[in-house]
Amino acid sequence: MRTSRNSTLALPRPANERAIATSNIIAAARDGWDRKGTEMSELLAIKERTAFVTGAGQGVGRQVALYLAEHGAGAVVVNDFHADRAQSVAAEVEAAGAKALPLAFDVSDFDAVRAAFAEAQTAFGGVDILVNNAGNAGPTSGLDDLVPFWESDPAEWRRWMATNFDGVLNCTRHAMPLMVKGGYGRIVTVISDAGRVGEPHLAVYSGAKAGAAGFMRAIAKAGGRFGITANCVALGGTRTPAVADLIPDEATEKRALSQYVIRRLGEPEDPAGMILFLCSDAASWITGQTYPVNGGYSFAC
Repeated sequence: MRTSRNSTLALPRPANERAIATSNIIAAARDGWDRKGTEMSELLAIKERTAFVTGAGQGVGRQVALYLAEHGAGAVVVNDFHADRAQSVAAEVEAAGAKALPLAFDVSDFDAVRAAFAEAQTAFGGVDILVNNAGNAGPTSGLDDLVPFWESDPAEWRRWMATNFDGVLNCTRHAMPLMVKGGYGRIVTVISDAGRVGEPHLAVYSGAKAGAAGFMRAIAKAGGRFGITANCVALGGTRTPAVADLIPDEATEKRALSQYVIRRLGEPEDPAGMILFLCSDAASWITGQTYPVNGGYSFAC
């Protein structure tokens, strides 16, 4: 078969993959899940699922971990680069009614990610939900020494690519076998509006986030036959430690908010609500999408 260099050639699936997909489709048809008359609170319930949230030691990740616990998750794996932050949020998760496993590791380290998912599987039997929230330039924000792209070098690029792109690949790579085995999965990757519209002082970060969104669309197509959905949530300016570095005073905040239709910074609860929705049964027929939660900084159609 001849194909142009820019065309996409659909390759046949391996026999074992087709068998698993067929089994999942038959099971779904047999279940015949009917949502008529179902309360919205029940649709948003996480129903004893095991969730794995990266970068959950503060900000949006922390709020996501708490929302999942409050809405019925059976267990939440709380990742952060800093062990004390992971342990603190894990205690909050347990207080909210879910089991918790704090794990301190760098998502850009493939072997560390593999070990973490093995530990989660041992503790809870698998992983049903993955929220790729870890971002920026690793354990620090990386915003103190920004220079124009044409003055940067590959060492600088790697800081941004490692966490924001490689980390998403690493975690998704180790979560998906568990989801395929279970015939169910929810993957939500937190990106930035920088990945949708571009930010001139964050060129590599913008590219990494855009790459993560494209990767999620590919995973949505690959995972759908196994009951796995994959989506992104794109953040505008949200009140997190990284944004605090960029907006150190009231005057700077006022100038920044002039670009927003809703004249306030986002709070962690704003994107966390959307992420909770995408992790729930209410979003079971949504995949491959990017949802901006950005106060109207940019619009999507």
